[in-house]
Amino acid sequence: MTFQPGLQGARILVVDDDPEIRELLCHFLRNAGLRPAAVADGETMWAWLAQHTADLVILDLMLPGTDGLALCRSLRERTHIPVVMLTARGALLDRILGLEMGADDYLPKPFDPRELLARIKVVLRRARQQPTPLAEPEHLSRLAFAGWQLDMRERQLTSPQGVVVPLAQSDYRVLCALVQNPRRTLSRDYLADYVFGKERQAQDRAIDVCVSRLRQHLEHDPRQAQWIRTVRNAGYLLACDVTELPQT
Repeated sequence: MTFQPGLQGARILVVDDDPEIRELLCHFLRNAGLRPAAVADGETMWAWLAQHTADLVILDLMLPGTDGLALCRSLRERTHIPVVMLTARGALLDRILGLEMGADDYLPKPFDPRELLARIKVVLRRARQQPTPLAEPEHLSRLAFAGWQLDMRERQLTSPQGVVVPLAQSDYRVLCALVQNPRRTLSRDYLADYVFGKERQAQDRAIDVCVSRLRQHLEHDPRQAQWIRTVRNAGYLLACDVTELPQT
């Protein structure tokens, strides 16, 4: 199996306490044009990640010390690295737990390495298409778009005429997501997760309401939106460039 140019040479970290599995996986990954590295446990995994970057982690469920589920949860909390979990246990409950902890895919042992490569390809491609991770508080900045300014440190939107426009909390968070991913379609699910949290109930309509209110502020004619555009059956995008301004 060959990987498309954007995925060729991706760095894959294998975390498995079985040396034969590590050797087998590294062999197949290397032959597929990827750059594998392998460690035996969670402690070594964190030490490796402190010195290197990884495009994807292949994580065994049954590990000495901290198990794969706990490591997967920590990886999801501390990084944006995609995770494919492996386990000798193929029970549905184990699969559900792995996915709930943040795994991007799950494959029970024994497995065909060709199937694993196919899954890695899908996960890597999906990860490259994901929206940019949203800014952490210490990295918040002032952004300019279409004459408007959004000061994310002060949580303040200013019009081209210099007028400060008050925003509801949910509207502000939708706008933050859009300006950090200009010209990229963000799904309603992505926006709802960011605005209302993973434990949200069905909130698709709530996102539409937030977008409608933002258009009332940003657009000359909200019915013919120029900046926040609807992408049919996909979501919304901010159809302009965004530049970062120096902090004052």
